Amino acid sequence: MSEQAIAEKSKVVAELKEKIARASVMVLADYLGLSVKEMTELRRKLRAEKSELAVIKNTLIERAVAESGLPEFKDHLKGPTVVMLGYADAVSPLKALVKFIKETEKGGLRIGVVDKQVFSRDDLAAISKLPPREVLLGKVVGGLKSPLYGLANVLNGPLRKLVYALNAIKDKKG
Repeated sequence: MSEQAIAEKSKVVAELKEKIARASVMVLADYLGLSVKEMTELRRKLRAEKSELAVIKNTLIERAVAESGLPEFKDHLKGPTVVMLGYADAVSPLKALVKFIKETEKGGLRIGVVDKQVFSRDDLAAISKLPPREVLLGKVVGGLKSPLYGLANVLNGPLRKLVYALNAIKDKKG
């Protein structure tokens, strides 16, 4: 192998390693049976979710994930492999990928990392069913706000009863 080829492969590994470090989600998936048109459509959908899809040789992926501290991935690098990397929200790109796989009935998830934790195919499918980050944050805020309103109502209860009692006395005497 020429020095130029070795240098190019080292560059690809270094770039992938840097992207893995930046990514909030990384998924290895099969792309067997997908046409060029379908791959282009999937890439377009993922780009809208601030993520990317790359077809990289398994040996180069293996080197990059090993250097990134993900030895679990080695067993999942057999056959045609595509790498999906998401940089913003972890759930949205995963949701788009799972939806695309379900619609086309081609390809499939293998293994992934979400917020530095490794997940199996089934776990990734479950994570993809979660609502987006903004909705989850809204639910948390609503959950925190609810007890405060309840406490305010409880504390206002005796005052309210006093006002009702005073109004009843005024009406009775008036």
